[in-house]
Amino acid sequence: MSSSKRPDNVVYNEEKQKYDASLKPYATNVGAPVITAVDTLAWKHKSIHRVNKNIETKYLEIKSEYNKMMEQFEYNQLIFNARFNFEPIVGEIYHLYKRENKETFLSIIPPNECSFNLIGSFYLNSDLIWEKS
Repeated sequence: MSSSKRPDNVVYNEEKQKYDASLKPYATNVGAPVITAVDTLAWKHKSIHRVNKNIETKYLEIKSEYNKMMEQFEYNQLIFNARFNFEPIVGEIYHLYKRENKETFLSIIPPNECSFNLIGSFYLNSDLIWEKS
């Protein structure tokens, strides 16, 4: 049977030489329900906004954590480059001072008992990381 003799509503696959109306993902006869496209534009915009907000929040959290980590790194570098003649004890508070010649030193003397230029007070945690107190 040639394709010119078939009516328009007959679904025939020329490549496979068989009728395949039941295999199509769309309606193939006049009595089939109407297929209407769903408007997904509003859903897409809402989802995009939600995803962007989620990613922005995660980014800000990671950025904040990174800034804290860099601050901690800088303090540790500053303390480990300072002079001190004792072995610091975990959990104790120590004070970092700067001399007139810009040299830094770590001391157990609290700032209210001396007149040194105070940079900050720190304590050594159990991971041997200096934290600002």
